[in-house]
Amino acid sequence: MKEGIHPNYAVATVHCACGNIVQTRSTKKELAVDICSKCHPFFTGKHKVMDTAGKIEKFRKKYALKPQQKKNA
Repeated sequence: MKEGIHPNYAVATVHCACGNIVQTRSTKKELAVDICSKCHPFFTGKHKVMDTAGKIEKFRKKYALKPQQKKNA
């Protein structure tokens, strides 16, 4: 590698708006984020699928497998 062309990669502190503090490595010493894995709805289990137009039900109805009929021998 060439000398003197790479940025300084050191320990960084990430501050989330929820108050969570995480230590990581970055070219910046401090980072401020609005949302993290501790408060994001997807990671906390509070993520909900919003079906305002009925698209999910329409998809399920359109592509649902029809039950197979029993063959009489």
